[in-house]
Amino acid sequence: MKPADVVDLAQNVLIPKWQAERTRLDLIDRWYHWDPEKVRVPQQADLEEKYLRDLAETPWLTLVVTTVAQQLVAEAVRSTNGRALDAMWLPWQRNRMQSRQRALHRAALAYGYAYTTVLPGLVGTGASATSAAVIRGYSPRDMHAVYQDVVEDEYPMYYLRVRGDHRIVVDEEAVYTLGMEDGKLTFIQTEVHGLGVTPAVRYSNQIDLEGRTPGEVEPFIPIAKRINKTTFDRLLIQHHSSWKVRTATGLEDPKDDSEAEKRKLLLRQNDILTGGEGVQFGTLDETTPDGLIKAGDTDVETLAAVSQTPAHALTGKMINLSADAITEARAMLDLKAGERKVGFGDSHAQTLRLASHVEGREDDAGDFSVIVDWTDYQSRSMAQAADALGKIATMLGVPPEKLWDRIPGVTPDVAAAWLEYKRANPDANQKIADALGGQVGGPNGGGASAH
Repeated sequence: MKPADVVDLAQNVLIPKWQAERTRLDLIDRWYHWDPEKVRVPQQADLEEKYLRDLAETPWLTLVVTTVAQQLVAEAVRSTNGRALDAMWLPWQRNRMQSRQRALHRAALAYGYAYTTVLPGLVGTGASATSAAVIRGYSPRDMHAVYQDVVEDEYPMYYLRVRGDHRIVVDEEAVYTLGMEDGKLTFIQTEVHGLGVTPAVRYSNQIDLEGRTPGEVEPFIPIAKRINKTTFDRLLIQHHSSWKVRTATGLEDPKDDSEAEKRKLLLRQNDILTGGEGVQFGTLDETTPDGLIKAGDTDVETLAAVSQTPAHALTGKMINLSADAITEARAMLDLKAGERKVGFGDSHAQTLRLASHVEGREDDAGDFSVIVDWTDYQSRSMAQAADALGKIATMLGVPPEKLWDRIPGVTPDVAAAWLEYKRANPDANQKIADALGGQVGGPNGGGASAH
């Protein structure tokens, strides 16, 4: 694009769209990052009530996001065609995506979507820097992409990325950097990337056929409001009405304010109260918060149900549960995490194909059979896993070596190292089998002779 066209596109299309979306995302961000909308209090509320209102805020929706995000760690890729993908996985490791993926997943879960960009550049620092694909993750609050078909298109037409005072526009040809001068948007430079596509990949928490991408915060804001309001009401009772009030009627009117304060002090501190003729003493019962505590528990259970979050993850209550009960309690979370693995895994594979294209490995770039393997975080003991995998090996005839990476805590690279060691150090039975195999398939092609 020409510089004037880039400025016009940014000023009249991309920046207004980004600003409108940023307003919506900022509301989500406040609830996600423990700065929610305040519980409404009367204008005449004192400082104590405002303090209790702030004390009632709890980051419930942060916990909803975290509970899912902790299940999502991509650890390897494989091809259903049986191709070796070591070179394809290298950009992931080189760009430290093993750790950076967590922030990417959390952003996509919280806001509904997030992005990675893949551009040619230098990876590493100093003398160790190498020319390779540079993968970076971005929050939708800092980046906005425009698609011709928001549902069907694999890559956007162009995107805007905000970095300080700079506005960076990227299309299928180049990266255009814009700045602000005297309050006006000005063109700075063009860097041609030559990839033929706009190098951005979208990660969607959920996406429907109309392109809507709800996250794990926005739909549950009303429930979180209810929980905070219920907690605030309970704190008001705890602060003002959680003890008995002693009363005295028929006392003579105090002569001045100091005498009135003295009588109040006696009523608060004296165990035995005395008075003249006609004076009556009594008590007002405290207000019990039991009803509000039950209401709060109900609201939290509702949040757990609609967000598919295990109730014990929100309440911390988990008493005398059997293994089957724990599995059942996690079932909805496992289904939810499994659905996210499908969507995020497809986006990870697209990111790695794009990185392969950047680095000139067109065989990898065109391999659409790539599948992402995820770390298994299901709550199983080592004994349970060993028993299940042992039965699969013995009863179904699956080679044990093919099951090593299914052991909890064993990653594919560790399993590969085990296999390499086994091949280099065969046991006695394997040596005998290899020797017999060599006799049967000897140089003459015949079997071993019998005497």
